[in-house]
Amino acid sequence: MLAPAHVGHLAMLRALIRQASAEGSFASGLAGDTSQSVEFFDKLKRALVHGYFIEEDPRSGRVESVSVPGYVFWADDRNSSNPPMGFGLFRAIEGGYELWLAGLELGRRGGGHGRALIDSLFNTPPGKKTWVVRIPRGSKYRSTVEHLLGPHHFQPVGDTPNLRWFLRRDAPYTVAVRVRDIVDGHPAPN
Repeated sequence: MLAPAHVGHLAMLRALIRQASAEGSFASGLAGDTSQSVEFFDKLKRALVHGYFIEEDPRSGRVESVSVPGYVFWADDRNSSNPPMGFGLFRAIEGGYELWLAGLELGRRGGGHGRALIDSLFNTPPGKKTWVVRIPRGSKYRSTVEHLLGPHHFQPVGDTPNLRWFLRRDAPYTVAVRVRDIVDGHPAPN
């Protein structure tokens, strides 16, 4: 079961993101108290409070508001008073969304919870318009995530130095071209 994420979930999100960062599923700088993590969690807090964050567009240099809808996940009835066990955050891109971040408590992985989380996220309004997913190439869960994305029509389109990029088959042409240009322009070393 999903519910919209809000600022009251920030501590849980921070804990899950730091845990996943420490084991290689997110950027390593998010695991501790670094300037990168302070900036990231300030950005995340803004997204949870206001529904968007501010970032500079790398192509135009303009500062823009970016919609960031998010959800928290329970495997069972959320009225059970248990805290959420996972989350998913989307990030607006042209004509839709990217699944920006998703995570599940380490102790809850397996048993179909990851599949339930991904299936639930892609059944939300932003999930239905999600065209792009990126995952760290070094994540030990990379093949698992790739397997979970398959039923939702995502295919790997290539690797950049740190990320494996996935594109949904029905992504708009402009999004597909942009993603392929990014991958082709920043190829991963062999």
